Amino acid sequence: MNAVDTGFILVCAALVMFMTPGLALFYGGMVRSKNVLGTVMHSFILIALASVVWSLVAYSLSFGSSIGGIIGGLDFAFLRGVGMDNGGSPADNLPHLTFMIFQCMFAVITPALITGAFAERIKFGPFLVFSALWVIFVYSPMCHWVWGGGWMGEMGALDFAGGAVVHMSSAAAALAACLVLGKRVGHGKQAFIPHNIPLTVLGAGILWFGWFGFNAGSALAADGIAANAFVTTHLAAAAAALGWIFVEWMHRGKPTTLGAASGAVAGLVAITPGAGFVTPMPALLIGGLAGAICYGGILLKSRFGYDDSLDVVGIHGLGGTWGALATGLFASIGAKGLFYGNPAQLWIQFVSVVATWVFCFVASYVLFKTVDAVMGLRVSEEEEVKGLDVSAHSESAYQL
Repeated sequence: MNAVDTGFILVCAALVMFMTPGLALFYGGMVRSKNVLGTVMHSFILIALASVVWSLVAYSLSFGSSIGGIIGGLDFAFLRGVGMDNGGSPADNLPHLTFMIFQCMFAVITPALITGAFAERIKFGPFLVFSALWVIFVYSPMCHWVWGGGWMGEMGALDFAGGAVVHMSSAAAALAACLVLGKRVGHGKQAFIPHNIPLTVLGAGILWFGWFGFNAGSALAADGIAANAFVTTHLAAAAAALGWIFVEWMHRGKPTTLGAASGAVAGLVAITPGAGFVTPMPALLIGGLAGAICYGGILLKSRFGYDDSLDVVGIHGLGGTWGALATGLFASIGAKGLFYGNPAQLWIQFVSVVATWVFCFVASYVLFKTVDAVMGLRVSEEEEVKGLDVSAHSESAYQL
């Protein structure tokens, strides 16, 4: 074991944990004031819920002995055999507990990303049940496929820090949520204006900060790959913020603060699959194009008529997809992409993208429909009009 690597990954785990409260602020500022606490609560409570589910069974399903390349076994259920040494750890330079808790923070933020799609209209109890089931039956298989010795990793798919495992999986679930829950009351008839954009910008800044742990930490060592991932992460976010507001400026006549924040997140999403595989200059290009692509992505919901409250599909779905494919184009560290003499890598990336979207959408749709049939997902129209802060939590965010 390596003490420097251990300390570095523990700090990175803390950074990734901090991203989820950052996401709470990012999402919370974009909803109406009557729903800000309900929206913040979704992300915050998942730090608790997903961590418990992860420790009991989901970690084992993700990183236990592979069963046919599909799912992990129950070797590590209830954290059995996960100790302070490196015995059984997928990273032999780290104590097993260090690796487990770092990966736990990914399992926390991924279902939290989904919540942006159904903000302002879901019951809290069914949300908790769905989220626990989703971590077990969707996130865990995806994590195993890519990082735990499953078929996607064995195929050679490149996903440094979670383009498929985190972003495409949550976006596919978000699309399923939109279809099952339907539109918010008044959608298309009244403007749903973000109530506190400074809160959203603060959340975006926290996400940008925490993302260094997300991506650099995925090197699982304090080394040059981590440094490269740190730099590519920052440059992609910077380029995407500029790319988004440039396209927005051309399209709408003015650049917006919300656009800059959304663009930065889009760049962070897009570089995640390739952060440790591409060099800084391709990262600039990946990020710049991500800003433009994801800006176009948020326009899709009006064209297709689904109500993705906070643009999870447009940013995490298209951003993650572009990032995975771009990794197949620009990878040059540890693996080669199309532009470095290996066109087969782009095909592998394409297969991984399709498999992720299909599996995660279908599985999430089934889970949503099942929970809806048993418990009912949608709040009543009266509760929705009143706002979830009062109707679900008996609280108010602001006393002015």
